[in-house]
Amino acid sequence: MRRYYVNQHEKAGTAAAEGMTGLRILFCNYEYPPLGGGGGVVMAALARDLARRHEVTVLTSRAKGLAALESDRSVRVVRVPVFFRNQLAVANFPSMLAYLPMAMARGMFLGKRGAFDVVNTHFAVPTGPAGQALAAFYRVPNVLSIHGGDLYDPSKRLSPHRHAVLRFAVRRLLLAADAVVGQSRNTVGHVEGIYGVTRSVERIPLGIDRPPPLAAAPREELGLPRDAFVVVTVGRLVARKSTVQLVKALGASKCAAAHLLIVGDGPDAPNIRRAADDLGIGDRVHLLGQVSDGEKYRALASADVFASASQHEGFGLVFLEAMAYGLPVLCYDHGGQTDFLATGKTGHVLRLNDFGAFTRAIVDLHDNSQRRLDMGRYNRAAVEEFFIDRCGERYEALFRETIERRGASN
Repeated sequence: MRRYYVNQHEKAGTAAAEGMTGLRILFCNYEYPPLGGGGGVVMAALARDLARRHEVTVLTSRAKGLAALESDRSVRVVRVPVFFRNQLAVANFPSMLAYLPMAMARGMFLGKRGAFDVVNTHFAVPTGPAGQALAAFYRVPNVLSIHGGDLYDPSKRLSPHRHAVLRFAVRRLLLAADAVVGQSRNTVGHVEGIYGVTRSVERIPLGIDRPPPLAAAPREELGLPRDAFVVVTVGRLVARKSTVQLVKALGASKCAAAHLLIVGDGPDAPNIRRAADDLGIGDRVHLLGQVSDGEKYRALASADVFASASQHEGFGLVFLEAMAYGLPVLCYDHGGQTDFLATGKTGHVLRLNDFGAFTRAIVDLHDNSQRRLDMGRYNRAAVEEFFIDRCGERYEALFRETIERRGASN
């Protein structure tokens, strides 16, 4: 049986409202900003929200000159060296493997036994074994948060679902955790569908920080003509995101005023530039690289449409950010985004890799400014349920329930 917190508002009161004492929470995640992508970003937002009422420590990776210990808006961030990581945006297998022993060793010196009330482990792979071991060391419950790609990533040769040994390891972690959380029906479904685990799994939708209200940046600052039809995408430039396909769709649309604004960096950047040049649209494809949150928001505020050709998303935080800025969203139907995106309301949600339909959707949104405005208004209203304070309330309720359940069984 699976229980969903998504509509259980009565369970989501804050500790202050209920007169409860604060919790001592240990988050384990191999990535934390500025390292990594969406999973680290949302966990950081969650940690910051909970740190307003609880004592929060994060155990994560150290690379690229980051400090071993820092404070992030009342969150104590402890970083362990992983040595092999040479990019902020993308981890490699050696760095993920190195995190496990380093996190376990450092984690045992974060406090005496009983120093924490609960461990929240993010990503079954690679973080899972470290979080489970530290929960056992501190004799507290472990809440395992799965994000999608740690169970199933069709673009990766080493995705756990492809290998018997990794499937066995993930299955053991899913069974051992005191509670398991998935952020979408798609991710929750993989627990049983791929790993054969028939336990209760909570579904708590992810949340984003409320973006600041911004006027659109002057398009000239972004290298864009003032009258351009601007399609924006945000994300790591890796195979799973299939950003090259976006470039090809822009070319196939034959919309001469259409420009593609790409926010993010990664190993696929040279392929994207090459594809744009080969199609003769290099002057209409703009790679901004890794930018600050403020610059990302300015890019979103300057666009007409948000598009993603990602092959799978566990949830899709960037879709929520686009909705918050009133952008129609164009994407495929493979992943957790189908929980909150729907064709005709939020934009276009298309069958995976239906390139013709994707191209026609770009043309449709290019040609129909009123449709864009209507979808934008709908998205601004719909995104209100997906800000980080709602996610934090749901996690807090689950932490308390899991602690009480562990206490009652002892």
